Amino acid sequence: MKTIDVETLTKMFLAGAKNLEAKKEWINELNVFPVPDGDTGTNMTLTIMSAASEVNNLPVRTMEAVAKAISSGSLRGARGNSGVILSQLLRGFTKGIRGYETLDTVKFANAFQKAVETAYKAVMKPKEGTILTVARGAADKASELALTEDELDVFFLGIIEEAEAVLQKTPDLLPVLKEAGVVDSGGQGLVEVLKGAYDAFLGKEIDYTFEAPKAAPVKISAQTEADIKFGYCTEFIIMLDKEFSPETEHEFKQFLESIGDSIVCVADDDIVKIHVHTNHPGQAIEKALTYGSLSRLKIDNMREEHEEKLIKDASRIAARQAEEEAAKKAAQPRKEMGFISVSIGEGIGEIFKGLGVDYLIEGGQTMNPSTEDMLNAIEQVHADHIFILPNNKNIILAANQAQALCKDKDIIVVPTKTVPQGITAMINYIPDMSPKENEERMAEEIQNVKTGQVTYAVRDTHLDDKEIKEGDIMGIGDHSILSVGSEIAGVTLDMFKELVDEDSELISIYYGEGVSEDEAQAMGEKLGEAYPDCDIEVHFGGQPIYYYVVSVE
Repeated sequence: MKTIDVETLTKMFLAGAKNLEAKKEWINELNVFPVPDGDTGTNMTLTIMSAASEVNNLPVRTMEAVAKAISSGSLRGARGNSGVILSQLLRGFTKGIRGYETLDTVKFANAFQKAVETAYKAVMKPKEGTILTVARGAADKASELALTEDELDVFFLGIIEEAEAVLQKTPDLLPVLKEAGVVDSGGQGLVEVLKGAYDAFLGKEIDYTFEAPKAAPVKISAQTEADIKFGYCTEFIIMLDKEFSPETEHEFKQFLESIGDSIVCVADDDIVKIHVHTNHPGQAIEKALTYGSLSRLKIDNMREEHEEKLIKDASRIAARQAEEEAAKKAAQPRKEMGFISVSIGEGIGEIFKGLGVDYLIEGGQTMNPSTEDMLNAIEQVHADHIFILPNNKNIILAANQAQALCKDKDIIVVPTKTVPQGITAMINYIPDMSPKENEERMAEEIQNVKTGQVTYAVRDTHLDDKEIKEGDIMGIGDHSILSVGSEIAGVTLDMFKELVDEDSELISIYYGEGVSEDEAQAMGEKLGEAYPDCDIEVHFGGQPIYYYVVSVE
C-alpha cells in the first residue's frame, strides 16, 4: 500500500489512542521519582482521548475535518507537560496533512517534521532525553525513508523501530533516567501511540469505542434546584464554514448572554467550543447553525439532576447564599486584576481564598487540570488582567496554552512550581502596583521559597545516591530526594536539615490527609526547638498522598 485515505488515517489515530490508554498505568510507573502519583500515562491518555472524542463525533469525516478535530480536541484536553507536548505534536502533524485527500510517505514525512517543529517551539527550554527527542528521531527517520521508500508498511515499521531505538537512548541523555533505571515515560507514550496506529494499518481487530474523558474536578459552589435560573446545560462544537472574527465572537457571546449564563465561547481555527446554561437550548443551536455544522451536542436538565441529589432544606439554605453571592457579584464592576489558582486540598484552598484568589481549580499533582479547565476558569473571573498560579511544574505549559488561546482578557501566568510558591506569590501581590509590576514582584519572590514534600515510595529504586524500597517514606525537595526512612516524623525532620540554612527565617507546614492536627503541632514544636531563629507556622492543608507539604523562606 502506497497511500491511505481519511478512513484509514482515522482508524490509525483512534487505535493509537486506544493503545496508549491500555498502557497508561505502566507508563505512569516509569516516573523517575517513585511517588504514588506518577501521571504521564494518565495525562497523555486524557489528552489524546479528548481528540479521539472530537473525531468520533464528526458528522462527516474529511481529511480537513479530522485534522481540525484532532488538533482542537488535543489542544483543549491537554494535561501536564507530556500532554501539552503531545497536543503540539498532533497540532503540527495535522497542519501538515490538511488539504490532501490521500497521504503517501513524502506527505507523512513532511507532517512528522511539522509536528516536531511545532512541539519544540512550544517548550521554552526543550530538554533532550524526553518525548521531544523520540519525536525528532522518528521524524528524521521518516524524512530519510521517504527519499527511497514508497511502501507505507516498510515506512511505518522503520519509523517505529527508530523511535524505540531513540527511546532506549534517553537514559544516556538524562542521567536521572539512568539512575532510576527507566526510559522517558513521555517518549514511551509516543511509541505506544505509533505502535497502535501501525496495528490498525495492518488491519488488526481493534475496539474503537470511546468514552469522553473525565474533566479534572473543579471547585465550584453548590447550587440547588431553586437557585437554577436557567435549567439546561447546553454544550456543542461549531465546525465553522464561514469567518468567525473577534467581532463575530463578541456578538455571539452577547446573544448567549441574552438567553442564559455560565457562558464559554472559545474559537480555535475553524472550531468553536460553546457552553451555556439556558432555558432555550434550541435558540442557541439555531443561532450556532448560522455559522456552521454542529458536533458533540449535549443537553442536560440541571433541575432534574439536582432533584436527585439535594434535599429541600439544603436547597433553601444554599439558594439564599447563592442569591446573596450573585447579587454581590452583579453589583460589582469588572475589576482590574483577578486570580486563578490550582489547589490540592481543602485547607490549602481556604488559604488561597483568604489571600484573594477568585477561582480555585482542584487538581494539582494527582490530577493535572487541562487547558480547557483553565479556559473555563478564565471565563468565570470578572477581571481585565487575570493571574494564573499553576503551583506545579507539570501544569505551567497547560496554563501557557490557555493564555495563548484567550483573546479578550490579559492572562498572566506566574510560573509557580509548588503550592508554597503560589501562596508566597499571593502574599506579595500589591493592589496599587500595575499588573506588570506585580508579575515581576511575584516571579522574584517565589525564587526565595524552598519546598519539601513527604510521601511514600511505590517501587524499589536507586535515586540521588539513595536506596529506596517500596513503602519507604521520602522527603522530596525542589530538585531531588532529600531524605528516606521508615517513619514520617523522622524523614520530615531529616528533610528540614537539608532545607534550612543560616538565612532561613520562616518555616511553613501544611499537613495532609494522613496526619492528625496533634501530630502536626508536635512536628511544629520539634522544629521550633531545632530552629529557634525561625518562625514556625502550622496549617491544615488537607492534601492527598503527601503527608506534609512544607516551605522554608
